[in-house]
Amino acid sequence: MSMSRLTAVVTRSQAALVALLIASLAPSAGADEAPTACTWKPERAVTVIVPWGTGGGTDANARRLANLLEQEMGVPFNVVNRTGGNGVVGHTVLARGRPDGYTIGAATVEIDTMHWIGLTPLTYEDLTPLALIDRSAAGVLVKPDSPYQTLDQLLDAARADPGKLTASGTAQGGIWHLALAGMLHAEGLDPNAIRWVPSQGAGPALQELMAGGVDVATPALSEALPQVEQGQLEALAYMSDKPMAELPDVPLTADVLDSGWKLSAFVTMSAPAGLPDEIACAYEQAIDRAVHTAEWAEFRRSRGAPVIFEDRAETAATLERTDRQLGQVIQAIGLAQ
Repeated sequence: MSMSRLTAVVTRSQAALVALLIASLAPSAGADEAPTACTWKPERAVTVIVPWGTGGGTDANARRLANLLEQEMGVPFNVVNRTGGNGVVGHTVLARGRPDGYTIGAATVEIDTMHWIGLTPLTYEDLTPLALIDRSAAGVLVKPDSPYQTLDQLLDAARADPGKLTASGTAQGGIWHLALAGMLHAEGLDPNAIRWVPSQGAGPALQELMAGGVDVATPALSEALPQVEQGQLEALAYMSDKPMAELPDVPLTADVLDSGWKLSAFVTMSAPAGLPDEIACAYEQAIDRAVHTAEWAEFRRSRGAPVIFEDRAETAATLERTDRQLGQVIQAIGLAQ
């Protein structure tokens, strides 16, 4: 063999060896699939279901986000309020929608309570979580002249004379009732050691507290912010592990209670179960971009709330954890069906 032919053979051999090495480093046909592209976009209007009435916090968050998603995704996002049944109607409409990306909605913490109380068989498993966009932790509020100036003093009084003290904040079995009952239960007290007086919401409950009709109220601390800042009410605790920016000195239950009990209401953006991953991923990314805009930050500031965002995996974990937590409380106070 001539020298030129030998050189050609060696060169071809080297090229083949390099090609083989590159192929060995590339993923094989049986390797894990590549990440979802998340390139889906709606081609027509999207319906946004809100299970609560206009003017409330859930409605306000959903409408502002819908406006930003219109800018992100280029089609109308039409908010539809489907109220009734303490959230059952709207959550059912959302869960029964087609999982095609054209029906999403503002699923709230009640998706983790309604089935325990026997209002509906619907659970968080009937939804595809896209993101969590709002979280409001409960507060423990008393009048400034209350004999109970710390949370320990309040709990000691309830322990010494169960049933004497009264509280309010929402309807029987509502999230703020469960916040109080869960705290009592976690601290080893009868969950009814402070008797619950149902109300039509936080506003009426706070008025009742200021009038002396009840001893304590436990709605979202943010809902009582004006009264606390004006000295009309005193906040004994915040059911969270992170301080509220506007009231940073309010003690955190995660710090002062042996149980570390904390509880928040929340708003998620969700879709019907079975939503394809490509669509869910696209919504997750669009919501992420929307809630990190200056417009959303200003909206949240105007409501005295921080920017909150949990991705799909985090939201799914929150739904599962809260369902289990609140189920235990509902069973403990005898409301489970």
